[in-house]
Amino acid sequence: MPTTRPEAPGGGAGGRAAPAALPDRGRIKAHGVIVRITITPVTGPPSFEALARIDWNGTHEDVRIVWMGQRRVPGVEAGVALRFEGMLSLVGGIPTVYNPRYEIIGRPEESG
Repeated sequence: MPTTRPEAPGGGAGGRAAPAALPDRGRIKAHGVIVRITITPVTGPPSFEALARIDWNGTHEDVRIVWMGQRRVPGVEAGVALRFEGMLSLVGGIPTVYNPRYEIIGRPEESG
């Protein structure tokens, strides 16, 4: 069964545009804050996952970022602000980007 996504800009009740949701697939450029990281066990194939909370057209969305072949990514930890781009797809109903280009734009200790 297909998932229902909010209407694209220009639609909506009362002539007000509903915020555009993340696409189901396609290239994405975004920035957000890492809210969770997941490190796979040593017995599994190497990958490093982070969950980023991004502001997308006025709404907060969570995007899973996965670095395949990496046990860790230097500088990527909870609380870090990150800018990233890559191909977005829905994996298990979660917006996911594999092996993105990224730039660390802020660290937790810099907000003090």
